[in-house]
Amino acid sequence: MKHSVKDEELVRLYLHTRQNAYFEQLYKRYVGKVYRRCFSLTKNPTQAEDFTHDIFLRIHSGLSRFQERSAFATWLYAISYNYCMDQLRLTNRANLIELDESAHNLPDTNDTEHLEQRLRHLSVVMENMSLEETMLIRLKYEDDLDIKEIARQYNLKDSAIKMRLKRTRDKIRRMYFEYHD
Repeated sequence: MKHSVKDEELVRLYLHTRQNAYFEQLYKRYVGKVYRRCFSLTKNPTQAEDFTHDIFLRIHSGLSRFQERSAFATWLYAISYNYCMDQLRLTNRANLIELDESAHNLPDTNDTEHLEQRLRHLSVVMENMSLEETMLIRLKYEDDLDIKEIARQYNLKDSAIKMRLKRTRDKIRRMYFEYHD
């Protein structure tokens, strides 16, 4: 499918004007391809969707680092592949650590049930959070972005992000204990 405006031109237009319509065109062109790349590596549709979402967040915030040494698609696919592989390595490492720790310190059944119950409660709480609150928490704690990076993505001051994070954490805590009781 031929596109009337080249990818690199859309990048330049977006960086110059900051109009999301240009980035959205890139997103629409490549979201399916990035998803298929992620799925081919993860073999898990949910994980592939999450990775695709995270990749486009990173692309959006790091678009100014695209230097046109290669085609935009090549740059995007390299980032996609590297991100998926990094996440899979982290997951494998965490699983190995969990297995190692569990071999040394087998919890009794009550501890395991209690932990599973707490995780279910937290999952219910997170499902009841707004999309913006969930994204903010994920950017901070899953993607490990610092306050400045998040502020840049949201076009807000650092102090505004800190306050939103505090309010979101407080809300999670409040909802968790209300649900838990």
